[in-house]
Amino acid sequence: MNELAITVIGRDRPGIVADVAELLARLGANLTDSTMTRLRGHFAMTLICVGPTAADVEAALAPLSADGQLLATVRAVTPDGETAPAGEPYVMAVHGADRMGIVAAMTRVLADAGGNVTDLSTRLTGSLYVVVAEVELPRGTADELAGRLTATAAELGVGVSLRPADPDLL
Repeated sequence: MNELAITVIGRDRPGIVADVAELLARLGANLTDSTMTRLRGHFAMTLICVGPTAADVEAALAPLSADGQLLATVRAVTPDGETAPAGEPYVMAVHGADRMGIVAAMTRVLADAGGNVTDLSTRLTGSLYVVVAEVELPRGTADELAGRLTATAAELGVGVSLRPADPDLL
C-alpha cells in the first residue's frame, strides 16, 4: 500500500477541499491525516493518504492546477507506524504586539529543552499577534520550561502561557 503526502496551495475559492477529496476518493485513496487553513486569502492543505501511486494522484490532480491558480504536489512517504508520544502534551499560547522573531525565539526555547512542536498556528489581527502551539515536552520539564518561556516572552514584550493539553477524544 502506498502512503503519500499531498499539498495543495493557492488562492482560496469555494470547493477546493471537496474537489481534492472527491478526486482522491475516486482513486481509492484513504485520507488518514490532513490539515487545511486559509492564510490571508490563500488556501493551504496538507494531507496523508494511502492507496494509489504517486503518479496516479499527480495525474488526477493535474486538472485542478491547470489554470495556474493552485499548485498540487505529491510525494511518496515511508509510513511511520504507530508510535507512543515521546513526551507530555502541552499547549503554548503567545500573544502581544507583532514584531519580528516571536515564533523563532519561542520555538527555540522549546527545541533547546527537547520539546517537539506538533501543531502551530499564528494569526495577526491588526497589531495583535497570537501563536498557539501544541507541543510534546520531555516528562518533568514543564515547570522549568515555563520559566524560560516567560523570560523569553518578557524580552520580546509578549505574554506566554503553557498548560497541559486536554487529551484527544478520538
